[in-house]
Amino acid sequence: MLEKILSLLKDAHAFISGQDISNRLGISRAAVWKNILTLRNRGYVIEAQPSKGYCLKSAPDLAQDYLLTQIRSGLWKDVIVHDSVESTNDLAMSLATKREIAPGTVIVADRQTRGKGRLGRTWESPAGTNIYISLIIKPELEPRDATMLTVLGAVAGALALQKLCAIPVSIKWPNDLVVSDKKLGGILTEVRADPDRVAIAVIGMGINVNMDSRGLPEIIRDIATSVRIETGMHHPRNEIIIQLLREFEQWFTILKKEGKKPLLDTWRKNSSTLGRKVSVVMRDVSCSGIAEDIDDNGMLILKMRSGRRKTISSGDISFLS
Repeated sequence: MLEKILSLLKDAHAFISGQDISNRLGISRAAVWKNILTLRNRGYVIEAQPSKGYCLKSAPDLAQDYLLTQIRSGLWKDVIVHDSVESTNDLAMSLATKREIAPGTVIVADRQTRGKGRLGRTWESPAGTNIYISLIIKPELEPRDATMLTVLGAVAGALALQKLCAIPVSIKWPNDLVVSDKKLGGILTEVRADPDRVAIAVIGMGINVNMDSRGLPEIIRDIATSVRIETGMHHPRNEIIIQLLREFEQWFTILKKEGKKPLLDTWRKNSSTLGRKVSVVMRDVSCSGIAEDIDDNGMLILKMRSGRRKTISSGDISFLS
């Protein structure tokens, strides 16, 4: 019942009368008031006026029941919020592999103690500021197309932040969200695959939201940023997560119905990489050239000085003047 009342309050966008809630849910006015008190005790700010009814002013940060009312859909079935985990990706993959949680589950944490990025790197994950989230899906893709999930995560993240926070987020190949070439977030996709299909996929995302410059580790202070640094404003993590999951579902549906082209074209449109001179480091080998395009699998096509084109599956990019 709490979820239904939350949904009505959220959808109203203003005041909704207790009688209206009572009529829609088939409960007494006293039951409505009791549930409103319970929500207030959980940290929801709900204004009440005798002539108008109730209005939801704000929800507590990373509120599991609030998120669930907003994201439950054809794709998303559940959301689980933790105060602290080692890694949302590790937890999500472990639980999904053991079938303790179903595809369509979203794992969110306020803090990670062993957050990770690509190639086993550490992802700084302090409490109370950022988004650490892992999406568990059964994508029904061939293993060769698993890279599309990282492309999808990047597109969803960039568009969600552009729309909700009004900042010019772009995508740096292969998996970073950036603003003015400073890292704002990253995507880490991990899969378990059978010979002919991806059985389970976990798309992890870390987004710097409310960190100020002092919260960034000194070693990355010149190359990283946050939504707060870019806008000068605090942003509710709940709303960013909701917009992110909606964008992901929309583009996942497009990928399944229309194929790769619309997704890849949107990635290209939002890329900070294409058309620029770059250096790419692949383990102990490096090369440079113009980042010309990505292919149908999201691989970078690099045009070398000789005119030869090289397709790169993974690597670290730096921009050259």
